[in-house]
Order: sequence, then C-alpha cells, then structure tokens
Amino acid sequence: MFKHSIFLRIYAGLLILMVLVACSGYVLTQIINYQRAQEYRESLTDGMAYIISEGIARQSNQQQKEDWISDASNLLGLPIFYVRADQVSLSRAENRRIAEQKAVVRYQAENSIAYVVMGIKDDPDHYLYAQIDEITEQQMKFLPVFIQDYLAYYSGQEAKYLANIQEHFSYPVSIQNLRDLSLDSEQLSRLRLGNGIIVYKDNPSIRGTTISIISPLERDPTQAIVIGPVPLFNWMPFELAAGITLLSLFILSLGVYGLMIPMQRKIREVNRALDQIQGGDLSVRLPVDGTDELANLATSYNNMAEHIQRLIEAQRELMRAVSHELRTPVARIRFALEMLVDEDDYEYRQQQMDMIDKDIEALNTLIDEIMTYAKLEQGMPSLDFAQVSLFEVLDQVLTETEALKTGKILELQAPPVALEVETERRYLHRVIQNLVGNAVRYADSKVLMSGGLNEQGLAYICVEDDGPGIPEAERERIFEAFARLDDSRTRASGGYGLGLSIVSRIAYWFGGEVCIDQSPSLGGARFIMTWPAKRLTKKK
Repeated sequence: MFKHSIFLRIYAGLLILMVLVACSGYVLTQIINYQRAQEYRESLTDGMAYIISEGIARQSNQQQKEDWISDASNLLGLPIFYVRADQVSLSRAENRRIAEQKAVVRYQAENSIAYVVMGIKDDPDHYLYAQIDEITEQQMKFLPVFIQDYLAYYSGQEAKYLANIQEHFSYPVSIQNLRDLSLDSEQLSRLRLGNGIIVYKDNPSIRGTTISIISPLERDPTQAIVIGPVPLFNWMPFELAAGITLLSLFILSLGVYGLMIPMQRKIREVNRALDQIQGGDLSVRLPVDGTDELANLATSYNNMAEHIQRLIEAQRELMRAVSHELRTPVARIRFALEMLVDEDDYEYRQQQMDMIDKDIEALNTLIDEIMTYAKLEQGMPSLDFAQVSLFEVLDQVLTETEALKTGKILELQAPPVALEVETERRYLHRVIQNLVGNAVRYADSKVLMSGGLNEQGLAYICVEDDGPGIPEAERERIFEAFARLDDSRTRASGGYGLGLSIVSRIAYWFGGEVCIDQSPSLGGARFIMTWPAKRLTKKK
C-alpha cells in the first residue's frame, strides 16, 4: 500500500532533506564562527596597533625605536620583532589593513598561536611582528600603559585626544572618575595604590560576559582610564545550534505537512470521483481551485468525464440513428426476397436482384460512414502528416466526381501547382470528396472548388454551389450526426447525414475548423475548411 504512495516518498525525501539541512547548518555554523573569531581577534588588536605605531613614530632615531619596542616586549611578556617589510608576505587584503593602520592577525588553530603584524607610522619599510601564545591578565593590565604613554604628550587634553583615537577601537576607551565606577572597596584600594584591575561582568543579554580594564591616571589618581567593556567572544554552542536547527526543521516540517493536507484531500476527491465513474455515475465533477497541478488535474478529470459522457451519449444516439437508417434497406431487401419466392418471370427476378444489390451497397456505404464517424469521434485517429500538393488532391476529387456523370458543372479555381501544405492526404481527400458530393447533391447546375493559403497563412479548401443554400439558424446543427434539414429531400438524394459530421471531426483533428456561409458568386452554400499549413506540435 505504502510502496507506491507518493506521500510516503515525499515524507522520506523530507526526512533526508532535514538531515542534509542539519549537516549543512552545522558546517555553515563552523564557517561563520571561524570568520567571526577572525574578525573578533582583529578588532581587539586594531586600536592597540594604532597606539603602538604612534608610540614608535614619536621616537627620534632608530636606536630609540628599537629600545621602545624592546621595552614594550618586556612589559607585555611577548616576543615583538622589528622586521623589514620585504621579509613579510602579505595578501592584498592584509596590505589594505596595514595601510589603514590596522593589525593583521594570522591564527593557527592547530597550535593556538596568533601572529600579529602591525605597521609603523612614517616607516613603511618596517613592520612589527609579534607572536601571541596566550593572553594573560598581566598583559591586559599593561595595555592602558601604552594609552597613557600616548596621552602624555597632551597633558590637560587627554579626554579630547582620547576621543580622537576612539575610531580605531572597536570597544569604548574613556577617562572616568573613580566615584562613577561601580567598584568594591578592594578594587578601589588597588587602584589608589596605582595598580590596574580587570572587571568581569556577566550580562544576560546578547553581549554575554564582558571585561573592563581599569588603570589609574598617573597625573590624577581620582580618575582612571577604562578600556571596555569588551565582550568575550561567544562561540555558538553546538547544542544551541543543533537545537535551533532541529526546532526550525520541525516547524518547517509542520508547515510542509500543513500544505500537504489540502493536496491529500484533493487527491481523495479525485479517487472518489473515479470510483463513481467506475460505478457508472458520469455526472460527478471536481471543483477547480487555483491554478496549480492539482487544479490542472481536476480540470483534466472534468474534461475527461465530459468527453466520456459525450461519447456515451453520441454512441446511444448513433445506435438509435443506425437502427433507424438500417430498417429501410433491410425492409426493402426482405420485401424483395419475398417477392422472388413466388415470381417466375426472369426479367422481374433480375430487376429485384438489382434492387437488392443496390440496397446492400447502400448498407455497405452506411456502415463505412458509421465506422469512419465513430473512429473520428472516439479519439484522434492515426494521422500521417506530410507535405501534400493541394492542387493534386483537388484535381483528383474533380476527376473522380466528373467520372460519376452527375450532370452538374464542376469548376476548379486551382491553387499554384507548387503549393504544398502539411496535412494527412487520405483524410483531406475525404473532406473534399464529402463537401463536393454534398454540393453536387444540392446544386442546381454548378459547383465551384478552390484552395490555397488565406491572409492569416492558414491552408484552406472551399466548395460552393448554386443551390438553395443553408439557413443561418441551421448552419451549426448541420454538422451533427444524422442531422437533415429536409429529410425527404435528403433521402431522395441518397444522403445519410454523416458526411458533414465527418468533415467537422477531421477539421478538429487537423487543428482547424469548418464554417458555412453564402456563396458570394453562386448564391448557394459555401463550405470553407481551414487548418495550419505547417504544424508546430501535434494535437493531443
């Protein structure tokens, strides 16, 4: 039962998709976190790189620069090297950061070592190259020393110049009064003794844990340089990422399931409708909601049901008409046979035999018409479209009709001999034959045939006569099977009412149409069938 269920396959596909999305989400999270971590490292070092660059630039000679770098290395407990620029290979993005007085951080995850490259103001030929194995509290406490060294040149204007360099820091750097800081007595005591402190704070907001580095200002012990708060990098925990991903996928699956419920309901409606058709009820129709595939399915079902219902009704009508049409020749044959039983006159018997033969031929003709009509009505026949000379088919029908000695004048307004259209020759011949036969039957004296391409580029054939014509109100009904406008006249002329029905169905399967109006030149009926001269796609 479930093996061929489309919904089981859909749900299985969704399950596989959920696994793929979860794996992709994990990999994407790792990639994003790596990029975030790199940006975080660079943001922490950018401001200090600028301060260090400014400090080195203020040294008056090469020896003082090297001494300053040596002191900074000892103070921070980090190996800092003064190297030539041509000894360090930088990428285009890294060169851009150096030009913007920012730091370049290269982190090696396998041994947890960061290499920092810093530019030196007014010294493009040298870089500072530092290796950081870990960041200790002692190193962080000495960071404000470099800021104070920078501000020492601007005594009394520290706040102003601190604001100027703020753009180089991704975190706040300010001078604040100790009384404005929320510090305990122990922390205040350490600051008054000239020691720096580190303050950790847990924040329940998105920032998480933050640290602040506070160092007393040398010229005014009541004030302090405050670096931070600096948020610690928060790697997205795997459990949180997995939980969010699974929750999102669960909500997604619920949404998809909610979308599938209407689909299942519509499929059930289609199944019920098909069961009713199987039970013989052809009146059931499906509601068409929207324009999606299921709406197309409902439309196709309704068209199919209408077609089946029309075929069955046409079959019933055909059976009634056929039984009516067969009674007359069969009755004549039976009457003629009864007359032959007691008749000895040879010539009379031969006359009756000739009448029986004509009735049998009439039966054969009727059966052939019925079979052709039934084939065209039930579905698309086997059509072998090819390039056909329209002149040859019209000329062939003209020759065949003249051979019947109808006593009517047949005229052909021939199209160009070289004109070829795409059509099925056998059925086109049948159309022209039926139309010409119908015109000969009702014409007073003349029938006119023509064909070619019209202004729209469609192929056409046209048959006109000088007979009484067809009333406009009856022009649609004449294409119905066994329809006769004048039953007694039709019988006298030998028609069964199927010829024009066959023409109508052939025109339909050709992708064209047939219409009737009044002949402008002869005054009688004019039949025109048009169809595409070149088929783009075959009609389904």
